[in-house]
Amino acid sequence: MKHTAGFTLFEVLAALALLSLLLLGVYAGIRSSTHTVESGELKIEQLDQVRSSQQFLRRELMQALAQAIAHDDSGNNIFFVGSSDEMRFVAPLPGYLGRMGPQLIDVKLVSTDRDGKQLVASLAELPPDGSPLHPLGDPQVLVDGVVDGAFSYRGLNAQGQPMDWQDDWKFTGNMPNIVEIKLTLAHGREWPLLSAPLRVNAAAAQGPGLLRGLQQPQPVM
Repeated sequence: MKHTAGFTLFEVLAALALLSLLLLGVYAGIRSSTHTVESGELKIEQLDQVRSSQQFLRRELMQALAQAIAHDDSGNNIFFVGSSDEMRFVAPLPGYLGRMGPQLIDVKLVSTDRDGKQLVASLAELPPDGSPLHPLGDPQVLVDGVVDGAFSYRGLNAQGQPMDWQDDWKFTGNMPNIVEIKLTLAHGREWPLLSAPLRVNAAAAQGPGLLRGLQQPQPVM
């Protein structure tokens, strides 16, 4: 009689152990690949956030209008308000954002519940009759995870010469020529120095808001 050869218990256990090791290796490879993909997608999202934020800020600052956003106690126009962590100015938003015409743009650094800050932009409608501002939607986060940051401003003096950089723009009756935004972001992300020149609307130069050299500072409302 012929006996059919089979596998011993030891051989079966060895095969199962090898199969387990093979499956473990495959799982580790899939997990590593998934983590790499997720990290890459997060990095792309963070880069897109920085790039889109810089494009938005540069575009709006370069198109800033010499349009009064308020008046001081003497009735003088206030065109631009700026400090080290907030600035307000008027600029026309592009049509694809669904907000046509000049809007008051408020950009500021806001502390969060967690350690760090956010760069936030708020929009408001400027009523032609001088009535109170009408906020347009909720504030939008431009960049999160900000460790530190500051806004700086530079303009021309009465002789038409460049002034030193200012952390607080006191000349509210005029507008700065250049605005810089410096940010330090968490997790090794980079924020390229944003330096945007302000191009005064040509029509505004014919009115009382003629922006030449800087005059005496006006109190901020």
